[in-house]
Amino acid sequence: MFTRCAILAAGLASVAPLGFGAAEPLSKAQIQSVVRIEALTIPTPGEFFAAIDKQGQPNWTQLFQPKSAGVTSSRAQMALMLGVLVADGYIAVEAQDGQGVKNTGKDIINLGTKLNVSKTILGRGNSINDFAENNDWSALREELEATQNEVKLAMAEQKDQNLVILVTVGAWVRGTDVAALYISKNYTPGLASLLRQPAIIEYLLSQLGLLPGSLRLDPLVQKLEQDLASALKLVDTDPDKPFPAESVKALSETMSGLVNAIAEGAKNP
Repeated sequence: MFTRCAILAAGLASVAPLGFGAAEPLSKAQIQSVVRIEALTIPTPGEFFAAIDKQGQPNWTQLFQPKSAGVTSSRAQMALMLGVLVADGYIAVEAQDGQGVKNTGKDIINLGTKLNVSKTILGRGNSINDFAENNDWSALREELEATQNEVKLAMAEQKDQNLVILVTVGAWVRGTDVAALYISKNYTPGLASLLRQPAIIEYLLSQLGLLPGSLRLDPLVQKLEQDLASALKLVDTDPDKPFPAESVKALSETMSGLVNAIAEGAKNP
């Protein structure tokens, strides 16, 4: 359902220079022109949550339990945590929690600064604050997507493609964590089918497998590989049969453990 071919497009939506000026609001055409750099386009957490909204009635306020970014000197852990924060931003938008959006945006900027991509996202952070003040939830969703894509592009331009992979994994894991938690408590076969994404997990595992040896030896990256492999076994089942409630619960526990490991890892130097 969520697997789409990547769209390679030229150019980025304009951003503010380093300083405190807000970025120009994005037009629809600009949103569509933001560069996609994955071989397979992974759905944003916002797209995932929108699909859940069509079949359920999540209490996003209860589900919005943001993770603290903490302090770490590991760029790998920071990249994973940045992905988690991006997903948290989407949850805050779904909950229509303006202060939560602003707090998460601030954490994203702080981590971006440590990863040397603050020039790219500083203006976006200010725009996020402006849209949150005005309760412009639609614009906030678009701004979060643009921020995520621009962070990845900045990393790629800095020859940090490995970090791009980790941001992508962090965002997907957190989005799946929240979705699986909700679905495990409100099970229906239709909702559960949204979690059956073996192609995406296979792709993420293949990308983790391309990381250099120094990163693959990182205990957190090793846990990612092990737990994603376990998750793949859970979801790679007969699509003509309902995804069972016990598998949803097991997937929720796996994703929750991964998110906690990322958050804890990002708190320790």
